[in-house]
Amino acid sequence: MSRPDVKICGINSAEAAEAAARHGARYAGLVFYPPSPRSVDAAQAAALAARMPDSVLKVGLFVDPDDDLLGEVLAQVPLDMLQLHGSETPQRTAEIRSRHGRAVLKAVKVAQPEDLDQVADYEAAADMLLFDAKAPKTMANALPGGNALAFDWRLLGNRTGKLPWMLSGGLKRENLAEAVTISRARAVDVSSGVEDSPGRKNPELIRAFLEQARTL
Repeated sequence: MSRPDVKICGINSAEAAEAAARHGARYAGLVFYPPSPRSVDAAQAAALAARMPDSVLKVGLFVDPDDDLLGEVLAQVPLDMLQLHGSETPQRTAEIRSRHGRAVLKAVKVAQPEDLDQVADYEAAADMLLFDAKAPKTMANALPGGNALAFDWRLLGNRTGKLPWMLSGGLKRENLAEAVTISRARAVDVSSGVEDSPGRKNPELIRAFLEQARTL
């Protein structure tokens, strides 16, 4: 088991940004999706990004964004990567990547083996994939991500894909070693697992998660 790179997603406070940077996060996720309790606007995101060194890659999370929104954010925020967490098609994913000149991390939502059938189409359009838990239709007020749900990590254990990928969904310090062992993930994404409540990051939980990742 190799030490995974870590993405702290949904950073919306100076304290969270500084904890992520200080304790070794590889990626910092900034959410541009107003229904999310973790959402920030471009001005807030720019201020948060300025608190983190270049060694922390800044990832903007969008849900089915139009080009105007992407252009507006990119004009103000030095994002290294665009995370597409909606229903973007492979064609739209490739278009965004080409038009806006940023690496693209495409989320694939997983609940059963058949959900991985779409992966090959996205591998030609994105630079990296993120496997997240698909919320059940019966879940009230479900967000596109950050619902504290996990899926069966065994679905990823024998993957041999063309792109690097990241594991997301229900991760926390207590289950990180098991998740990485089973899925063989080399990168992980955490949001709700380092929060006191939705949208309230806890710097101490960020530190503990990142320290746990370093032990793997």
